[in-house]
Amino acid sequence: MNTGKAGIALGIGISATACGTVKSTSTGKAMNIPYDQQPLPYAYGALEPVIDATTMEIHYTKHAAAYTKNLKDAVQAEGVPGNTRLEEVLMNISKYSAKMRNNAGGHYNHEYFWKSMRARKEFNKPSGKLLTDIETTFNSFDNFKTLFTDAGRNRFGSGWAWLVVDADKKLKIGSTANQDNPLMNVSELKGSPLLGLDVWEHAYYLKYQNRRPEYIENWWSVVNWDFIQQQYQNLV
Repeated sequence: MNTGKAGIALGIGISATACGTVKSTSTGKAMNIPYDQQPLPYAYGALEPVIDATTMEIHYTKHAAAYTKNLKDAVQAEGVPGNTRLEEVLMNISKYSAKMRNNAGGHYNHEYFWKSMRARKEFNKPSGKLLTDIETTFNSFDNFKTLFTDAGRNRFGSGWAWLVVDADKKLKIGSTANQDNPLMNVSELKGSPLLGLDVWEHAYYLKYQNRRPEYIENWWSVVNWDFIQQQYQNLV
């Protein structure tokens, strides 16, 4: 399927350029996430057999698109200035409505999630400084995978598992509920997102039903470590 078809125009006068370059106040330069939904960087079926095309299409065009639209509605209703970066909204999310919290998080999380994946690759793992720091922090790459998998598997209900860079530029694993993320000032887990995994049922249920651990295990083979390593370089 043509990825161009996946791009959805949802404009209310907030553009990517209006958002500016997103900079973390504590951990360096994080990825710029514009307020607009961006085209998928691959076709809906590109992550088969790990994530099926139907799930990806519904996830992108229905769930994620709704977060983008509702975020823009909230931004307009709550009078957020047009030059406010999305990260700034998230870092001050306690000042805003529940609608803003749910949809700003949902939009940010999904935009980052899409870029964090690529076609399946055997023996998929990072290299260089990121691998060294993962092994140093978590004793081994396999132990890191186990800890991260547990964070996703044990997240009660809907939410996300995260690898973040904290204010001390250290790697940390945790999870958040619903569409919260570690940038939010209401989050127990705080830091700049490095790797995030969507464990909402709509992300996997058509293929895996209630088998969340199987989904997570297979997901490791589609992680885009090249992208994650680039983000790590920006943060540390």
